[in-house]
Amino acid sequence: MRVYEAIVKGLEGIGVQAAFGGAGENAAGLMLALKNSEQIRPVIARHEQGASFMACGYAMYTNQLGFCFATAGPGAFNLFSGLAVAMSDSYPVLAVTGYSRMKWEGYGSLNETSGVNGTPDSRKMFAATTKKSIRLTDIADTCDVLEDAVNTAFSGRPGPVHIHVPEDLTERGVKVENFRPIRLDVAPVLPDPARVEEIASVLADALARRKRIVALVGFGAVRSGAGPEIKHLIERFQIPLLTTLDGKGIVSEGHPLAVGVFADSGHSSAWKAFREADVVLCIGNALNQHATFNYREDLFDNKLLIHVNISETEFHKAYRPDHALLSDARLGVKALSDALEKKVGQVPEVKVHGQDYEARHIVHLPGKIHPGELAQAIGRMLPPKGVLLADAGAHLAWLGYYVELEEGQNFRKAGSFGPMAGHVNGAIGLKAAHPDRTVVVGCGDGCYSLSGFELMTAVEHEIPVIWVIFNDGEFKLIKLFQIVTYGESGLVEFKNPDFASYARACGADGYRVETLDEFEDAFRAALESGRPTIIDARITRWAVPHYSPSPDGLIDALVETVEERFQNESE
Repeated sequence: MRVYEAIVKGLEGIGVQAAFGGAGENAAGLMLALKNSEQIRPVIARHEQGASFMACGYAMYTNQLGFCFATAGPGAFNLFSGLAVAMSDSYPVLAVTGYSRMKWEGYGSLNETSGVNGTPDSRKMFAATTKKSIRLTDIADTCDVLEDAVNTAFSGRPGPVHIHVPEDLTERGVKVENFRPIRLDVAPVLPDPARVEEIASVLADALARRKRIVALVGFGAVRSGAGPEIKHLIERFQIPLLTTLDGKGIVSEGHPLAVGVFADSGHSSAWKAFREADVVLCIGNALNQHATFNYREDLFDNKLLIHVNISETEFHKAYRPDHALLSDARLGVKALSDALEKKVGQVPEVKVHGQDYEARHIVHLPGKIHPGELAQAIGRMLPPKGVLLADAGAHLAWLGYYVELEEGQNFRKAGSFGPMAGHVNGAIGLKAAHPDRTVVVGCGDGCYSLSGFELMTAVEHEIPVIWVIFNDGEFKLIKLFQIVTYGESGLVEFKNPDFASYARACGADGYRVETLDEFEDAFRAALESGRPTIIDARITRWAVPHYSPSPDGLIDALVETVEERFQNESE
C-alpha cells in the first residue's frame, strides 16, 4: 500500500474517527486515502488553521487522538497556531504534512522548507511547537514512525506531534511492504505510594488540628475524568472546592462545598476562602497567570501547597510545592482518599459561602443586552452534558463568572497560548467528536470575525454548533487594558456585518437579538433545530467584567497599585 494509505490504516487501528485538514497537492494522496476510509470522517476546512483548532476540539474531552493535516509549505505553516494550543492546553494531536522532494533539497523548489539555501526551515519550526516532529525518510519506517508519534502524543502530559512526508515517498511504485498494526501502549502515570502516604499524613494532621484546607482544581482533573473522585474527597473530608475557569463543572457548582472560581475574574467568595486557607491542595492545575493573579509572589505565603499533577515540570514553575505528587489526577486523588480513609475518622461538617456570597447583582445599564444577563441565560438554558467554549476576550470573564454548571457540563476558555478564534473553530471538532452533546461557543465579535468563515465547513458537514456572538463593535479587553495602562484607548472600534444575515446566506440559521427575551427565544430555537446557528447578540458597551488583580479584592488591589506607583516615582 502507499504511504498515506498505511498512515490512514494505522490510525484506524487506534480508533481515530475524524481528520481535519486543508487541500493541497502534497496532501493529495492523503485526501484520497481518507476518502476511501470506512472509519475516519474527513473534514476539509476552509483554512488549515481552522483544521488545527478542530483537531484540538476533537481531542479536548475524548482522550482520543486529534488528527489534522496539510500540504507542504504555507499549508503546513498554517497549522502552527493549533499545535501551539495543543501544546499549552495538553491535547494529544497528530499533524501530518507534505514536504518537498528530498532529492531536490536546496534547489528552492515549490513549497520547499528544508532550511537550505535560504528556504524556511519547517523542521525547526515544528520542533518548536510539538513534543516531537519527525521527517519520514525511509518508506519502510512508516509504521515505526507513526507508532512512536502517537505514543508520544499520549505519554505523560498529552500534547501535539508531527510527521513530515516528503513527496519522494508518494511517487508511483513506492510502497509500504511491511505494514503492521500500530500499538498504542501508554502507561498511566501512577502515584508513588510513599509520596501518597506522606501527603495523606500531612492532610490528616491538618484535619485533626482543624486547619482550613481548600482544594483548587483545574482542567487536568476534568481531562482525567476525576469528577467522582473529587466529589468523594471533598464530601468525605469536608474540603471546600475552588476551581479554575477550566475546572468549572468538575462537581456541580451548586454543591454545598463549591465556593466558586478562583481567578482574577473569579468570585470573591473563592478569593475569601483561599485567603483564609492554611492548606491548598492543587489538583490538575498548572497555576498559570490568571489563576494566580499574574504570578503574585505572596500568593502562598503562610500556606502549605500540595500539588498533584501529571507533569513534573509543573512543580518547577512559579510556585514550588511543599509536597508534590506526580500522578494522573484521577488516580492520585483516589490514592489520597484511600490513604486518608485509614487515618481520619468522621469530619465535622464545614459551612462555606457559595458563589452568591457577593449576591452577583447585575446593575441594569441603558442600551442593549447586559453581557452578564446574557451569560446567565446561556448557563440557565444549557442542556445536560452541554459544553460551553469561550474564546479570548471580555466575554470569557462574563461567562466564567455568571454561568453555573452542573455535573456533566463543561466549560473551556482559551488556554495560555490564547488565540482569539481557537474555539470559534475548535467547536466544530468538539461537536464532531460528541454528536450527542450540545456545543455552544461564546465569542466576541472580534473573535468571530477572525475565522467565522468556517461556518461553511459546519454547514457542509452538518455539524450543528451554536455560536453566540457578544457584539459591541469593539475589542473590549484591549480597550480596558489601554485605559488602565495608558489612560486612553485607540484603534479598538470596528464595524460588523449583519452576522445573522451572513449565517443564513451560508445555509445556517441566524438570529439578531437586542433583548434578553429575544435571545432566549433564539437560543431555544437553536437548541431544538439541530442546525449550525449564529446568534448575533447586541450587548451594551457600558458593562465591565468582575475583575481584581489581587485575591484580597478590588479595593486592596487599588491600594497596592497606588503604593506601587508612589514607589516607582520615588525611585
